[in-house]
Amino acid sequence: MNFQDWLRADRLPHIYCTGCGNGTVINCTLNAVNQMGWTPEETVFVSGIGCSSRAPGYIITDSLHTTHGRAIPFATGVKLARPDLHVVVFTGDGDLAAIGGNHFIHGCRRNIDLTVICMNNYIYGMTGGQGSPCTPLGAYSTTTPYGCDEAPFDLASLAVAAGANYVSRWTSYHVQELTRAVKAGLETPGFSLIEAVVQCPTGYGRRNKLREAQDMIAWMRDHAVLLKKWRRMDEEGVPHDPATFPVGEFVRRNLPAMGVPK
Repeated sequence: MNFQDWLRADRLPHIYCTGCGNGTVINCTLNAVNQMGWTPEETVFVSGIGCSSRAPGYIITDSLHTTHGRAIPFATGVKLARPDLHVVVFTGDGDLAAIGGNHFIHGCRRNIDLTVICMNNYIYGMTGGQGSPCTPLGAYSTTTPYGCDEAPFDLASLAVAAGANYVSRWTSYHVQELTRAVKAGLETPGFSLIEAVVQCPTGYGRRNKLREAQDMIAWMRDHAVLLKKWRRMDEEGVPHDPATFPVGEFVRRNLPAMGVPK
């Protein structure tokens, strides 16, 4: 199959805003799934609620569009009932880290055999641009009109600490790296988190002086620091620019996992 054959042509055009980065993540994911040689009959996509969670509706496999924050429990049920199926979760930073936060932590702890792809746009994009657990310090949203004064979650580090077997972070600018990371997550038994930082010009960018999609993509390119360099700076005691963030593969290991086909 060509990776485009995984798309439901009858559901296009999509509902995403112009310039949204979610479509890039869908393409990277389907490209990786196609490289795995999987078939639609043996693959299931699960999502919660949010812009990112509309993704399974555009894919020809069986899918579950679940309640807010509950994608991982539903996906866990699918995987435990049918370990032979490949189960992939699409989620967003609000869906995963706020109302779904405990499910996220315990999914990592159980190391259930799921690949979770989080499209992190720093806000609740679908419901009005409110601040999320991943909104950067000082960033503006509809619920942080004077700038966010709460430290954001580091989803990748949280997943590593909670026990996930594979964790990486890239952006929608890093298309090739993101595709390879998704494929690595699909290949790794146990819980995999691929965090994809994506642009949201409509909900986030226009409130933070990044009105155009290309402005946000350029910002991600210029503020992403390769993890090896980030860690070397830590070792040398070099302070990080607060606006930067590390990208790369945080962990790949082989801890005991649940739901792996025998």
